[in-house]
Amino acid sequence: MAQKLLGKEVNEAIVAELHARVAALRAKGITPTLAILRVGENPSDLSYEKGATAKAEAVGVEIKKFQLPEDADKAQILALIDRLNADTSVHGVLMLRPLPAHLKADQNEICNRLDPKKDVDCMTELSNAGVFEGRTGLGFAPCTAAACMEILDHYKIDCTGKNAVVIGRSLVVGKPVAMMLLSRNATVTVCHTKTANTAKICRNADIIISAAGKLKSLTKDFVRPGQVVIDVSMNWDAEKITAKGKGGMSGDAVFDEIEPIVAAITPVPGGVGAVTTSVLMKHVVEAAEQA
Repeated sequence: MAQKLLGKEVNEAIVAELHARVAALRAKGITPTLAILRVGENPSDLSYEKGATAKAEAVGVEIKKFQLPEDADKAQILALIDRLNADTSVHGVLMLRPLPAHLKADQNEICNRLDPKKDVDCMTELSNAGVFEGRTGLGFAPCTAAACMEILDHYKIDCTGKNAVVIGRSLVVGKPVAMMLLSRNATVTVCHTKTANTAKICRNADIIISAAGKLKSLTKDFVRPGQVVIDVSMNWDAEKITAKGKGGMSGDAVFDEIEPIVAAITPVPGGVGAVTTSVLMKHVVEAAEQA
């Protein structure tokens, strides 16, 4: 039976650390503050905002919410970002994405308007450059990618000399987490939809990070004994039986058939997703310390 890498335990450790750091900042008259910018009423945005607000209250980070209507134009959003860039009381800015469809063509320009020093979830190109070059002071890594590394660190899983396979090549998880693993001296292979023999490649890995976003795509054919599996994805699973009835969230992994084989695995839910908002607050606190 595999060790379950529980997000709850990682959260508790991060929150305890942040309490001390926030107290030190407040003793200097600094209140770490996150601005949340939301355009419209997307249910997933509202859910994430609610979770982030609750975590902020738990660690002592102040939240300032800024909402624009669904039909807001580029000029309105850019003007608000400029205000937040200039506001010294705001240390981090989270713009909930994706933006509404009419802003799709402008999203890169809008994202890159943010001061990278306040970019706590890697929405600017300069922040991405910081991740890929291993440089600090150029923003922060995406919270989900950073949550994967927090889990590995908390459970003392050393990446040095290990073969790591990342499934997925998005800028949200796949590419940045590959760079972060490289910085920990792992040998990294990135697999994607055009990769041949992904299962064979995964069987040769010591660490698998699956961010394919495809339900039941990681089966027992991909794993062997002794591996660590970090399942990032949250997929709707109509067949999953939950306490509230039928249907729920599952990862990429077919958990019941993989868990008896590997050495350690994150559950879904209760794994990476549970750590993401704690990482967001950690980034806000770090931004306040740097400021």
